[in-house]
Amino acid sequence: MRTSRYSAKMRNLCDAARRQKQDRYVCPRCGKKNVKRVGNALWQCRSCEARIAGGAYSLSTGVGETANRVIRETMQQ
Repeated sequence: MRTSRYSAKMRNLCDAARRQKQDRYVCPRCGKKNVKRVGNALWQCRSCEARIAGGAYSLSTGVGETANRVIRETMQQ
């Protein structure tokens, strides 16, 4: 088991990142909660075999969500 040393805050941050990385996410294509991490920033749905590029530790990042929102708003205008 790999843990960070020296402070509780660092251990908590490390544990949170590990939990995000190992969690399952909802597939944007088929809607099932079956997306798992394949590699660094690569995610794959076990149901529909969709491969998605996302964040390193979670399927979507705050910056990615902001970019998608801006793109949607400019497409509507």
